[in-house]
Amino acid sequence: MLLNIEHRTQYSYSEPVNYTIQQLRLTPQNGFGQLVNRWEIKVNGQLSAFEDVYGNLVHTLAIDVPHEKITIIAKGEVETGLPLVEQTQRLPLSIYLRDTPLTTTDEEMRAFAKRFLFPRDQQKALEDMMHATLERVAYIRGATQVNTSALEAFQLGQGVCQDHAHIFVACCRSIGLPARYVSGYLFTEDGSLMQSHAWADVWLQDFGWQSFDVSNGCQAYEVHVRLAAGLDYRSASPVEGMRTGGGLESMGASVLVSQSGTTLSSEYTEQAQQMQQ
Repeated sequence: MLLNIEHRTQYSYSEPVNYTIQQLRLTPQNGFGQLVNRWEIKVNGQLSAFEDVYGNLVHTLAIDVPHEKITIIAKGEVETGLPLVEQTQRLPLSIYLRDTPLTTTDEEMRAFAKRFLFPRDQQKALEDMMHATLERVAYIRGATQVNTSALEAFQLGQGVCQDHAHIFVACCRSIGLPARYVSGYLFTEDGSLMQSHAWADVWLQDFGWQSFDVSNGCQAYEVHVRLAAGLDYRSASPVEGMRTGGGLESMGASVLVSQSGTTLSSEYTEQAQQMQQ
């Protein structure tokens, strides 16, 4: 599948911002069944690239002159559905057994995960846990926030793809399976879910990393475009940063995807009001 993607993000401020620094994990890489034919990031600032500890390509955006808006445009062409090649593991797998504030568990969550701890056919057991997670935590937009933890979403019984990925990662780690959070894009034919998306990778001894999209009850395949992976959202988020000044902030984003001559778009706006920093 050949996918053209354009992801726009814009920040607006009620007062001039004196200084902004952000890290952008907005560049897909080759591997996991995808091939990047072309990709670029356009911003109204200076970019410098580096590879983080998880192997993600990250760009640091710095703006050191007063500004009231930031526009980030990431776009390109990615081919998906290609044969998987051998995956190189850069870090010790024990790293992906660590709890983080967003992936902690309690006794109830650990008991839930233990139901799927089988010595044989781990793939089937994880698929069962994926479906059980979606039954336990309904997909409800607006029910949680970006800083909601796996434990909070599990107790609430509602969440979005970020929460499903955190819960699945936390449950896998609690039964001794290395797992990580993945950010990316999801293509749907009707354009209903073309926003930033999240799923989970789990390491299985005989198969390597296997990807599970809990929100859609499936393993990741050609409709998924991978951007970054990490211990949780905070280490794999598409955009994160800090600023000095600016007053109140509002953020809007849109995703445009085209495939086989069909163009679809999805736009959404998030209003985030913050005290002046």
